[in-house]
Amino acid sequence: MLLAYLCIILCFTVAIAQSDQGLSARELDSLLQDYAFRAFVRPRTGIVFDGNVPSNLTGIRVAALRLRSGSMRRRGFLSYKEFHIPVGVIEQPYVIRLVLVYHDLGNWTTSYYPLPGYRFLTPVLGLLAYNASDLSATNLSELNIRASGEPISIGFAAVESEPNGSSLMCVSFRLDGSVVFDNVVRGNTCLTTVQGHFAIVAQVVAPAPAPGGGGGPGGRKRRSRRAWIIAGSVIGGAAVAVLLFVLLVYVLRCRRRKKMRRMEEAAEMGVPLPMTSVGYTKAPVALETRTRPFLENEFVP
Repeated sequence: MLLAYLCIILCFTVAIAQSDQGLSARELDSLLQDYAFRAFVRPRTGIVFDGNVPSNLTGIRVAALRLRSGSMRRRGFLSYKEFHIPVGVIEQPYVIRLVLVYHDLGNWTTSYYPLPGYRFLTPVLGLLAYNASDLSATNLSELNIRASGEPISIGFAAVESEPNGSSLMCVSFRLDGSVVFDNVVRGNTCLTTVQGHFAIVAQVVAPAPAPGGGGGPGGRKRRSRRAWIIAGSVIGGAAVAVLLFVLLVYVLRCRRRKKMRRMEEAAEMGVPLPMTSVGYTKAPVALETRTRPFLENEFVP
């Protein structure tokens, strides 16, 4: 029984450790959609609203822009942060209004979009489209937007200098998990016809840090918190194990005492001996001798 409890505690500890591995990139998209929509306190069409993220994601910037789908298709949107949305961008399925959510992952770039063998020269920027019919909705599925004419352009404000012997490349992280490389235009601009996350990178000889390296400022905090949770779980499990062991010993001792009492009661309920007076006291006496004496040798001299 004690072994079964220890197994349960061990499984619980492993589950806690696995549950604190952090959000995936797609889970982060869903979370940022929620915080971007919260920026619409007094929603107005065609106005960019900057959102706030939780303290454990400090360094990430989000924004939201609500547009009429017909207006976006006919006029585009000249400057939405680093994105230039041209005429002819359409969405599927069709909605009357849509929200374009902007992401700037900042120094969390390598935490959510690791790219071994490449060095990020810009932070990852994202553009995702959602239905604007309910601005309080969460966990929305993205709309599919596509540029039917000129491509959407992303003009990065600051690009780090590339390592010697390497060339700049645009990288696009698509929502289906694929990674697409393309050429950089005008030194700091990438082009795309679909939504996703984008950055400028340079190929390097040494591989990039491992994905679990905690590139963001909260990486060490997450590891420290995970270590505390695991340590607390192990200590709590050990305390529970000791308590169960003490309880098991107590139960076994109680059973042994109960058995001894039963044996004593059975002994006391045996065949009673008659009592006789010896002076001023009484003592049990047998009526007859159980084993009769006999001579060792019947021939007496």
